[in-house]
Amino acid sequence: MKKLKWAFTGTWVLAVMMITLFAGSVNDVESEDLRSWLPANAESTRALDLAEAQFPSNDPEDLLLIYARDSGLTEADKAAVTADAAALGVRIPPQPSDDGKAMLLIMPFEPAKSTLEAVRSVVADAQPSGLTARLTGAPAAEADFDQAFDSLDTTLLVVTVGVVAVLLLVTYRSPVLLFIPLLCAGIASLTAGGLVYWAAKNFGLVVDPQSAGILTVLVFGAATDYAMLLIARYREELHLHADRHRAMGLALRRSLPAIAASAATVVLALLTLLFADLNSTRGLGPVAAIGIVSALAVMTTLLPALLVVCGRWAFWPVIPRYTPDVQPESAPAGFWNRLAGFVSRHPRAIWMSTAAALLAVAFGATSLTAGLRQADSFTTKPESVAGFELLAKHYPAGSAEPVDVFVPATSGQAAAAKLSAVAGVHHVEETEVRGQWARIPVVLSVDPDGTEAEQTVAHLRETVHSLDAQGLVGGSIAQRLDQSTTMDRDLRIVLPLILLVVLIVLIVLLRSLIAPVLLLASVVLSFGAALGLSAGVYHLMGFPAIDKTVLLNGFLFLVALGVDYTIFLMTRAREEIASVGHREGITKALGVTGGVITSAGIVLAATFSVLAVLPIVFMVQLGVLVAVGVLLDTFVVRSLLVPALLLHVGPRSWWPSKLAS
Repeated sequence: MKKLKWAFTGTWVLAVMMITLFAGSVNDVESEDLRSWLPANAESTRALDLAEAQFPSNDPEDLLLIYARDSGLTEADKAAVTADAAALGVRIPPQPSDDGKAMLLIMPFEPAKSTLEAVRSVVADAQPSGLTARLTGAPAAEADFDQAFDSLDTTLLVVTVGVVAVLLLVTYRSPVLLFIPLLCAGIASLTAGGLVYWAAKNFGLVVDPQSAGILTVLVFGAATDYAMLLIARYREELHLHADRHRAMGLALRRSLPAIAASAATVVLALLTLLFADLNSTRGLGPVAAIGIVSALAVMTTLLPALLVVCGRWAFWPVIPRYTPDVQPESAPAGFWNRLAGFVSRHPRAIWMSTAAALLAVAFGATSLTAGLRQADSFTTKPESVAGFELLAKHYPAGSAEPVDVFVPATSGQAAAAKLSAVAGVHHVEETEVRGQWARIPVVLSVDPDGTEAEQTVAHLRETVHSLDAQGLVGGSIAQRLDQSTTMDRDLRIVLPLILLVVLIVLIVLLRSLIAPVLLLASVVLSFGAALGLSAGVYHLMGFPAIDKTVLLNGFLFLVALGVDYTIFLMTRAREEIASVGHREGITKALGVTGGVITSAGIVLAATFSVLAVLPIVFMVQLGVLVAVGVLLDTFVVRSLLVPALLLHVGPRSWWPSKLAS
């Protein structure tokens, strides 16, 4: 390390300079185009392509202004609406509702000529008392989503750094040792962002705001975990060796296999997302994998170099002194040694009771509803959602989101007649014909944001396809239906692939067939329990419906990251078993690694819990699920279930390796 420390440090200084000079921000390559979400062969995507090719329009999207009074509109209300229409230049006359309690203004909205704030200012001016006015429609909804995601990166970065800094300070009680890992984690995050930017620019990698946010949290969490494992081993070696360079060399050599195996497991699991059909899901795999590789590279090169450069005083005020005569095992038994002894004495009772408890908790997941309504996507209700609900209360429910049906022009009239008879359809608007195609807007009578609307779209597709196989049904409701259908397919394909990849990695790493199966079963049980516990949290937070993306991403991160701590435990166990035997090796590994793995788990859980500060429900749900799952893995699965189960099974756990004898 004497020579390498300056080589590593200089290389990373140059790398940071290059990234800063030549790589842009991840925000610059984020895509919110529908095609970055849905596969190209989805019917709603093909409908969008057809609309752009056959029905091109430069008309701006409509902003909807809904005015309502529960007791009925007064003459003053109607006059105010008319005045607003004149002030805003709205040419379409206000549309009164049938119940006489609302009026609707439809305003073509061009951001280049006006802003939503300017419209709000006009609407708020001289408003009659008691008259409710809301902005909704596509421009308002897009603005609300943009506002939510605009603060995502900054908020995540600030809160994540703050959380990690506090936890590192509590763990090490050293201002220097707080700064070094935090600096390296920041460089890892910068490196990952630069590489993602480069991949998106040159290879078409799909990056959306969600994957960009997850990247920040994942890099800081993984990097801090790797740092804590390396620093713990380095501290051990500093007690045994006077030369800090030799101590770091040994620490790196002995901790690197576990860290590299952990990173490889996560990366390979992430890359299974490449088999997903949903573009946003498929793009998350490489994005997150780049983050893990960046964290691994920085924490195994730059971090050890900086620690060696700073010397023992980096641990100030608790500096590890050279004490070769005091072996770690001769130190007074701490909590983890006592727990390891307890598990060793009662393995059968502990693993059976722990597994039963986790299974019981997992049943809590049955209280969740899969599928999150768009209106429920925010932790607070933005104006566009409130306006949408007000519109649905006084006008046909599907007025704001008509379904677009495309059929050959020769089938236009026949299709319109059949579509109007489909259950859930309020009315069919006038057919537009251009060239060889006809577009038929269909207004639904059911809530366009619910499952009933998706079922109605499915029936519309059956009707259209029975009339003409070339017909297409698109629009926002159809897009949500296609997204849900595609996600169901991805769950069926990707989840087993994740398990298969993790199983293969464990078999190669442990050179065993029995232990990997037991470990994989424990991780799956842990995920079920985490989902069950999280269900209770979701209900308390008022989010009883879970987004399907949360199920996929949560399973991915918990299986991949959850098995990390088991890998750290098992690699140390193999090292100890080779010299002291199975029972003593498992017991000693649990006692030695308990403190550092628990600290790493707390840091990772706290890092992911940062997602809960965002105003987007599915990000909150993902943060809660991963945080709960990591804590379960840390305190229950890795501390009790896994060691007790392996102790009960005995050396057979390592079959067919030599350790089974």
